[in-house]
Amino acid sequence: MSQIIVVKIGTSSLTRPETGQLALATIASLAETLCNLRRNNYKVILVSSGAVGVGCARLRLSERPKAISIKQAVAAVGQGRLMRVYDDLFTSLQQPIAQVLLTRTDLVQRSKYLNVYNTFQELLKLDVIPIVNENDTVAVEELKFGDNDTLSALVASLVHADWLFLLTDVDKLYSADPRKVPDAKPISLVSSIEELTKLQLETGNGSGSQWGTGGMKTKISAARIATTAGVRTVITEGKQPDNIHKIIQGESIGTHFEPQPEPTSARKRWIAYGLLPEGKLYLDAGAVIAISGGGKSLLPAGITSIEGQFKPNEAVQLCSKSGKEIARGLVNYSSSELDKIRGRRSMEIPEILGYQGVETVVHRDNLVLI
Repeated sequence: MSQIIVVKIGTSSLTRPETGQLALATIASLAETLCNLRRNNYKVILVSSGAVGVGCARLRLSERPKAISIKQAVAAVGQGRLMRVYDDLFTSLQQPIAQVLLTRTDLVQRSKYLNVYNTFQELLKLDVIPIVNENDTVAVEELKFGDNDTLSALVASLVHADWLFLLTDVDKLYSADPRKVPDAKPISLVSSIEELTKLQLETGNGSGSQWGTGGMKTKISAARIATTAGVRTVITEGKQPDNIHKIIQGESIGTHFEPQPEPTSARKRWIAYGLLPEGKLYLDAGAVIAISGGGKSLLPAGITSIEGQFKPNEAVQLCSKSGKEIARGLVNYSSSELDKIRGRRSMEIPEILGYQGVETVVHRDNLVLI
């Protein structure tokens, strides 16, 4: 069975930092690399940033706009130009491509999530290379992925990819920014979630380039999403796309994040990363222990307070008293109903609400640890 490879290339690799103009040599090399992978029977998906950056260059803007409405307009200008370049290059290599523009809404609703999955499957069966970007032209701020590192990890998780390559402007992950700290130590292998968590705590914001939105923090977050889904993730240099083939062949290039030995189910990954939480439930110490260590469902007795307004079957964050998120899940009651039954025993629910509700607030089958 063919392996699936998801490649994400950032704006810093696609464009020249001083002007924001497309780095055509890099894009041509990337196209050639992906076509070679296709000829070697790999299924390939490209997640490409650059629409806003290219739009800025075309409109001769001196910096990336901050207002969402202006960014949407600039993205509309840049996306067509970017796809034209990709289409010209891939056509010269006789490789069909497809444009796939996604918003978070496409992953929030279960039916849309499955539709997106089916679309990718059909494109890959047709030996097409899908080129994916966030639909910046229509996405509103609260329903944005925020960066294409996250988008690429969600796509890799969705299609059950074998590899996720995050192409960036450094050759691998370092203990600090090597452009600012000369003695920063390279990190070649991250083998556990615990190591990932430590890296996230140490990297800070990692704000990315002038023209892009990502940074090392978003790449580490993406690695967490992907490795939890069983996807081997690699950070490597975007200016050298041919490294992808060398890495697959076993060369020690870039930073490798090993996939977790027991990936979470597709449904639980959808709950954890596809959905946007509509509220928070604060739990007492006993409930935190039962959920994080005992694999239990959440009962109303363990809830001390709630935050936000939500309906049944919407996603909520489960937090300790200090506000630290420990899990995420689909709630069985609305916020107004929960406000009445929180802290009470399950047997009291019918008397309080006036109907026979379920015993659990969030069932363990609809709950995933964060």
